[in-house]
Amino acid sequence: MVTDGQVRKLRLLLDQRRSLADAARRTGMSEKTARHYRENPTLPSVRKQRPRTYRTRTDPFAAVWPEVEAQLQAEPKLLAKTLFDWLRQQHPGQFPDSQRRTFERRVRQWRASHGPGQPVIFRQVHRPGDLAASDFTHMNSLGITIAGQLLDHLVYHFVLTYSNWESVSLCVSESFEALSDGLQNALWELGGVPRRHRSDSLSAAVCNLSAKREFQTRYRELLDHYALAGERINVRQAHENGDAESSHHHFKTAVDQALLLRGSRDFASRVAYVEFLQGIVAGRNAGRGDRFAEEVATLKGLPETRLSSCLKVRCRVDSGSLIHIQRCTYSVHSRLIGEWVEARLYAECVEVWYADALAETLPRLVGRNKHAVHYRHVIDALVRKPGAFANYVYRDDLFPTTRFRLAYDRFGDQFDQRRQAKEYLAVLQHAAGHGEAAVDDALRVLLTSDMPLSSEAVIAWANKSSELPAATEVVVPLPDLKEFDTLFRVKEDENGEAANGTDPVATGEAVGGAVAGITPVGVPGPLCEPGGAGGQGTVELPAIPGSLGESGTGDTQARADSTPGQSVTLAVEQILGQLPVVAGAETGRPATAEPPRRFVLGASRERAGVWQTGCREDACLVCPGRAVSVAGPLGVLRLVQPPGPGSACGQTRLETEEVHQTADRFRSLDHRRLGLCAAEPGRDGSVVHAVGRTL
Repeated sequence: MVTDGQVRKLRLLLDQRRSLADAARRTGMSEKTARHYRENPTLPSVRKQRPRTYRTRTDPFAAVWPEVEAQLQAEPKLLAKTLFDWLRQQHPGQFPDSQRRTFERRVRQWRASHGPGQPVIFRQVHRPGDLAASDFTHMNSLGITIAGQLLDHLVYHFVLTYSNWESVSLCVSESFEALSDGLQNALWELGGVPRRHRSDSLSAAVCNLSAKREFQTRYRELLDHYALAGERINVRQAHENGDAESSHHHFKTAVDQALLLRGSRDFASRVAYVEFLQGIVAGRNAGRGDRFAEEVATLKGLPETRLSSCLKVRCRVDSGSLIHIQRCTYSVHSRLIGEWVEARLYAECVEVWYADALAETLPRLVGRNKHAVHYRHVIDALVRKPGAFANYVYRDDLFPTTRFRLAYDRFGDQFDQRRQAKEYLAVLQHAAGHGEAAVDDALRVLLTSDMPLSSEAVIAWANKSSELPAATEVVVPLPDLKEFDTLFRVKEDENGEAANGTDPVATGEAVGGAVAGITPVGVPGPLCEPGGAGGQGTVELPAIPGSLGESGTGDTQARADSTPGQSVTLAVEQILGQLPVVAGAETGRPATAEPPRRFVLGASRERAGVWQTGCREDACLVCPGRAVSVAGPLGVLRLVQPPGPGSACGQTRLETEEVHQTADRFRSLDHRRLGLCAAEPGRDGSVVHAVGRTL
């Protein structure tokens, strides 16, 4: 679209003797468009835009729109998405998902052109000191906790509509007592009374089911006491009380932000949480001083005293030691059975008065058909009638904590039903007379032990509760480090595969004072004799003895017949893991009755051999394989060929005889090449001893 600015710039360039092509290029137009505006003096904004009367594509809903329009006229609340899904069911495969936006636009245009009228919001003029609005709002979404326990609560919110001055009161339900306390707290904090008060259709204040009376009697008395004109909004029309509803949102947002700055949503007590809320409200009211001063000047005066918010109900204690108030059941002491008492209901508690004296103070129940039966009120009667406990209607109220319930179930596992009730009631009676906390600590200790549970044991432990360990005292036993040795032990199964476990070598089981199949280190014995040349003329080394046969003794023949991948035990109580065995027979070599030969894996052109230390010298260190450091992990020891004449790589092999040897643990060096090689005395690595000599 060409703008007025482009046309003005075009004409300016043309007046400067610019060519039409140059002026069109500088203004971002085509030459044809520039020529049109050069000849036509009218600006684009002045030109009359003719609406388009034709379609650029076929209307996909033209055939079915009468059906849709009939549905919209019958039920205007139908959503466009609902109608589109219904249309696809009526005409399968005709309307793809890509046409949903087009259908929603058509429905929106129909509602604006032919649909019913919508509610209209009429903004009001607010005058100072004229109107106050109030309502309850839930605060559970903020996740407030008191000493770690989640607080289920509401806030009564009072707002002056002219200055937006506000006041809040904490409560647990939308009862009339909470409404009365919150309203009176706000008025006395304000220091005056506005002319009108607006509330929602709260059943505690408004007669929603009566056409003759608008307000409940108690709420009417409260308004008359403060000379307030009461107003109400229609049911489920919260926008009519928009000042209070809007303040709810802003207040809870401010509380949430303050909690984020505080870094915690847990408070030590309810009083601390109330002070926290009052601080937020004071900060919000601080910025409303000018308009609030105008409002205070027009407020009416307060009455001399506050109006009592409690509801007084006269009732009689029934034979179950219970009183019934507003469809809720409370227990009182059994001594009051048959007597008339006065129950005074406050916002969060119920006071029971007898003979003008306070007899009980109980927490108020929220809701209808609730019950609160305290075991201290009826325990004496239950001890005399234990058979009534199992099927008592309010039995679940007589378990003060979870541990009491667990103890009752444990008694049921040990005794019959009658004895179970007797044992538990004895524990409950002791808790009523000597303290519930001590009994709960005793149950904590006894329930975690394996000893049988009884009422005598619970009472005995409760009497010495000062000696019980604290619930936070945790004893962690020290681990036995010897148990980690089992991680390094490997056991050979029948298939020659290594498995975790113990064996005669690892466990040190001796046969005749020594481990079977192992010759102790330091015991004199013959050294292996040098062997002859092999079939290929190479020098071969004798096999490293020390492996065990199936019988637990050294068996060279058995080890010669073993397969690659078998593990070999090399030291007493020290298992190195799997030692690969490499067969010495070359490919294509005919099979013979002789055991397969084995050779040392090493670098090419390196002669294999064993060097002996001199007299009075330390044993040489055998460093096979590689290591990650100087004191690296245990390496892999390769088995060499068994004793006997033969050759290896064209060298003459030494002929040796079979002896029993034992090898100590060893470690590998990272700079050594793979194979069996000698190290100088005093370097890292473990000594491998032969019988009587040093290898």
